[in-house]
Amino acid sequence: MKIALIGYGKMGHIIESIAIERGHEIVCVIDKDNVEDFNSAAFASADVAIEFTTPQTAEANVLRAWAVGVPVVSGTTGWNIEATRLEAIRQKVGLMWSSNYSIGVNLLFALNKQLAKFMEAYPNYTPHMTEVHHIHKLDAPSGTAKTLQEAIGEERLPVADIESIREGEVPGIHTITWDSEVDTITISHSAKSRKGFALGAVIAAEWMKGKTGWHTFDEVILQ
Repeated sequence: MKIALIGYGKMGHIIESIAIERGHEIVCVIDKDNVEDFNSAAFASADVAIEFTTPQTAEANVLRAWAVGVPVVSGTTGWNIEATRLEAIRQKVGLMWSSNYSIGVNLLFALNKQLAKFMEAYPNYTPHMTEVHHIHKLDAPSGTAKTLQEAIGEERLPVADIESIREGEVPGIHTITWDSEVDTITISHSAKSRKGFALGAVIAAEWMKGKTGWHTFDEVILQ
């Protein structure tokens, strides 16, 4: 499969390595200094683009890829995805977005949603969430924490409050605690490196080849 990379920071480099290990070809790499390459033949030849950039540039990156017929797997958080999601449906162009492409985190999403359903019958438990990330992370709370919070809010109130901690080079820790007077229930995910996120993004790109419309990562791992 031919893959274009949009964003060539730490995640972009790891995605490139994993994609090549899985037998794919990187046909174009776009970063902030060569955005004109969206118009190149090399970029247009890609089956899928994988986008990990910034909240300020993500929407424009997706639209530029669509303009030359390339579907996108985006992992950028902190931007308003809703309008772009609707455009993907309306234009029948391909977009997958997830706040986190780690397989383990997406299993946590499923566990969190199910636990929140159970807790509808037990209002004496109060939810709280802590997320810890490296000091370079641009958004707080993290997109993953917001996704977990939204799932709790769909099932019951109050929505979990979020404590955001930024320290060192922590790849990501998300912990949801349900506390009562008599006991505490905790579910948590700790990333050991960025490789889990990158692997999931490449798996998502493999799944997205030839597809149009709006998709989420749980369609890939929870089918």
